[in-house]
Amino acid sequence: MSYLDFNDIQIDALREVGNIGIGNAATAMSQLLGRSIQITVPKVNVIELEDIFSRIDGEEIVYAVIARVLGDAPGNMLFVFDKKTIFKIVESLVGEMGEELNEMGYSVLGEMGNIIFTTYMNAIGRLTNLCLFPSVPAVTKDMLCAILSTTFIEAGQFSDNVLDIETDFIQEKEELRGNFYFIPMPGSLEKILESLGLN
Repeated sequence: MSYLDFNDIQIDALREVGNIGIGNAATAMSQLLGRSIQITVPKVNVIELEDIFSRIDGEEIVYAVIARVLGDAPGNMLFVFDKKTIFKIVESLVGEMGEELNEMGYSVLGEMGNIIFTTYMNAIGRLTNLCLFPSVPAVTKDMLCAILSTTFIEAGQFSDNVLDIETDFIQEKEELRGNFYFIPMPGSLEKILESLGLN
């Protein structure tokens, strides 16, 4: 099913699922960092996978945490940050970094991704009564278009529909901008809607 085939009620339901998930993820980040993390109201959209490229600077070098979504509504999740944001997060946990992220920094990002992904999926699971859990996250640094292409598009096994969640994390009045993508396998968004009685 193309996202164009979803009706307004279904789109609103998927947005609410995204809002609840990312709100719980922000709480998990607060606990991890030991300080208050607030979020702006997320912009949640169901879009075509190819439309991501028209919304982003595909040549920007970013850090991404990637995990497979396993269970009843499988797919992939991707949490993307620019370098400035990543360094702020990592330095708040392990102290000042050099010019590039070291092994400790990558380890911190992986653990952060694991906590956020698990919290996000647990929140959706409670809402939908679906069983969802993440694989061990991988951390990568590359151009965003390259990450999306090699991770998702070339695999050829994912739906054209993407749950795109854009939000700003506010830490001590500083904005830490992140993009969160749930790229489902065919039928996964429909399964979420079915669990909510909206198929």
